[in-house]
Amino acid sequence: MLRNVLGSLMGLIGAAAAVWSPFRAWYDGRLGRDYRVQELFTSGGITDRGSALLASILLPYLLAAVLTLCAVLLRSRLLMALAAIVVLGFTVLWTVRQGQAAGSLTVGGDAQGLGDGLANAFGAGALMLLGAAVMRGRPTRRARPLPPTTPPTAPPDGYA
Repeated sequence: MLRNVLGSLMGLIGAAAAVWSPFRAWYDGRLGRDYRVQELFTSGGITDRGSALLASILLPYLLAAVLTLCAVLLRSRLLMALAAIVVLGFTVLWTVRQGQAAGSLTVGGDAQGLGDGLANAFGAGALMLLGAAVMRGRPTRRARPLPPTTPPTAPPDGYA
């Protein structure tokens, strides 16, 4: 019981951090919500154009948050791990595509290089994965064996 509560709490905190991360700076002071999801999958890569809020990188993180809520309600370790993989997968994919677009990735202060929004996304995915590992999940139902049956015996002589 306690493990499910702790795992669920870790997963929910991770989901909240994942949804919050696109509203923070990701690279060179640019917010994560300014990156379109389809730019991650096209040959053009990441561009300087902005994005509508629900067409941005926020969309897969909202999906992961919904999966996390379902995982908590169903006490499903598998759904929680799937949500974590969605967050980590899109974050790694964005990092690779940004590295291709910029030529290299830098970490620096004063809004230069990788920002705290990206760190929030990585941390959120890791926390959700850790929450899935901590959870026990649902108890498995085992069929109870039936009591052994004995064939009826004939009553002893004199009783029938």
